[in-house]
Amino acid sequence: MSSEDFEELPSFTFGDSPELADSLLELVLNGTKTATCSDLHSYEKEGEPIPRPGDQYVVLDGRGQAACIVEMVAVDVRQFNEIDEVWAVLEGEGDLSLEFWQDAHQEFFERNGVFAPDMKLVCEYFQLVKIFKRDQATLKPN
Repeated sequence: MSSEDFEELPSFTFGDSPELADSLLELVLNGTKTATCSDLHSYEKEGEPIPRPGDQYVVLDGRGQAACIVEMVAVDVRQFNEIDEVWAVLEGEGDLSLEFWQDAHQEFFERNGVFAPDMKLVCEYFQLVKIFKRDQATLKPN
C-alpha cells in the first residue's frame, strides 16, 4: 500500500509554512495531535465542503510529500472563544494549555487576516489510519 493508492483522497498540510507543517505533522505521527481547527469562513469562501465523520485526508509534509492518512471522527463548528482546555490538549501543541492554544491560534489567524474572538472554527477530531514510508534519503549524512 503506497501513497499512490490514495491519490483520489483530498490532501492538506497543517499550518501556513513548511516548518509549521512539519512540526504539526510530527505531533500527529507520534499520537500527540488528534484534532485540528480551521476558520469556517475559508471553507465558505472557497466553496469547499466541511469535513464529515468518516472522511479521509492525506496529510502532506512541508515539502508536499504524502506522510499519512487521517480519518475524521467528529466535526463541529464552535467559536474561537468557546474552545476549552480539553480541545487544547487534543490539538497537542506547545504545553497543551488553553492559554498556549489561544495565543498560537490567534497569531495564526491574524497572520491569515481572519481573526476575531467570536470567529467560527471548524473543529475536527481525527484518528491516524495510515503512515506512509518516509523518504530516508534526506536523513543520510553527505
